[in-house]
Amino acid sequence: MSAAAEGGAGQRAVVLLSGGLDSATALAWARGQGYQCHALSVAYGQRHHSELAAAARVARALGAHEHRVMHVDLGALGGSALTDAAIAVPEHATSGIPVTYVPARNTVLLSLALAWAEVLGARHLVIGVNAVDYSGYPDCRPEFIAAFRQLARLATRAGVEGGALRIHAPLQHWSKERIIREGLRLGVDYALTVSCYQADEAGRACGRCDSCRLRREGFRSAGVADPTRYTV
Repeated sequence: MSAAAEGGAGQRAVVLLSGGLDSATALAWARGQGYQCHALSVAYGQRHHSELAAAARVARALGAHEHRVMHVDLGALGGSALTDAAIAVPEHATSGIPVTYVPARNTVLLSLALAWAEVLGARHLVIGVNAVDYSGYPDCRPEFIAAFRQLARLATRAGVEGGALRIHAPLQHWSKERIIREGLRLGVDYALTVSCYQADEAGRACGRCDSCRLRREGFRSAGVADPTRYTV
């Protein structure tokens, strides 16, 4: 059942917004459902901050009611090419879980969104995870989202008092092509977004990492011009 069918108009939703293509589409989806969108971005120790600047642009363009940036230093733990400059970002396909996986990232991000939702009195969380073009990350799978829904019911005052929060992952089973087509229909300007794992400070994409490859192929499959600024 859609949020609109549940009377979503005017209800508050916390939307995780990284500044990338998927999260921008998730924000547009939430706005389209009628939610009052409170966008949350997290500076988690990522190697570049151009995606946070992109998140601010997207939040403004899509009319988020509020946009906050929280700071959690997952980079202090290391273990990922996205937080540790000593680990190279792979520029070719790899097997298994890639080194660009950030340990516990989506668990931490959803937990922060959950806490803010309780403070706001929001009953909805929106996250742009995808289980089709997801690079093998374990915390993008439907099983993870289902488990976190159960956690939200057990670990919050709202859940205990019978007003459990809902977690929406509307893009979960969409191809990148469908995500782009739907985003364009909802008014997303993808030129504002940054998806690259090693974008420069100006937000220009490398064109070689896995995220760039998936993004480029998505635009090609959708039959629309790729607005991404590449360094090469």
